[in-house]
Amino acid sequence: MNDVTFPLRWRIALLAPALAVFIAFWLLPMGALAQLSADGHAFSTYRAMLTNPRYMSSLGASVVLSAAVTAATLVLSVITGLLLARRDFALKRTLLALLTFPLAFPGVVVGFMVIMLAGRQGLVGALSLRLTGERWVFAYSMSGLFVGYLYFSIPRVIVTVMASATKLDASLEEAARSLGASPWRIMRDIVLPALAPGLIAAGAVCFATAMGAFGTAFTLATDIDVLPMTIYTEFTLNANMVTAAGLSIVLGIVTWAVLALARSASGSAVAASA
Repeated sequence: MNDVTFPLRWRIALLAPALAVFIAFWLLPMGALAQLSADGHAFSTYRAMLTNPRYMSSLGASVVLSAAVTAATLVLSVITGLLLARRDFALKRTLLALLTFPLAFPGVVVGFMVIMLAGRQGLVGALSLRLTGERWVFAYSMSGLFVGYLYFSIPRVIVTVMASATKLDASLEEAARSLGASPWRIMRDIVLPALAPGLIAAGAVCFATAMGAFGTAFTLATDIDVLPMTIYTEFTLNANMVTAAGLSIVLGIVTWAVLALARSASGSAVAASA
């Protein structure tokens, strides 16, 4: 009997800290947020939010922006990650360090960097004024937000691509090359399917990060129509706690759904590649 209860006690002891953190930092806050958002009339409250054109436009803009950032990040990171994983050249370590350096920057700093690049006194504006006579300014728009999100998303995915690329079976590519397959076909039929599980997971994290990112949007402009900024406006300027809590729940549900879909898809990709 002691042999059975002793491991069980150890399991409980090991799970207790994780369970306490889960309850304190997720379950209780989410419960309080859900209760606040319901406001005693959950159905009517959420129906009013989900039929509000401004809120739904903000949600749609966030989803489209996050999807665009994710797609661009995956393309650029696959190209760069494969190059860094398979080629040795001078200053490779320095380049890798510079590419991953943005991981240390908070969203506010990224926003300031976008302003320095494409703001009214930025580098792009100065060059365009000299070349075309017009100053190109896009830092304070969705385009500037796209650049900022892309900037801090690429390092995360590059690291994943490099880690996955080191596990690829080079003999499969050599066999395909010996049979006359073109580089594009090798990439399409061998490399990308092998990288698919890692890319799906990294893409999901990239999407979730872009959906909830706030610091960069807040730095660039308070009127950019993305859901985190709408939640901030309702919470601070309008003192509308119920709507802010409800929109937070909606944001969490959409992000969770994408992460759950990615987990399912990555599992299918692993089974297919096996």
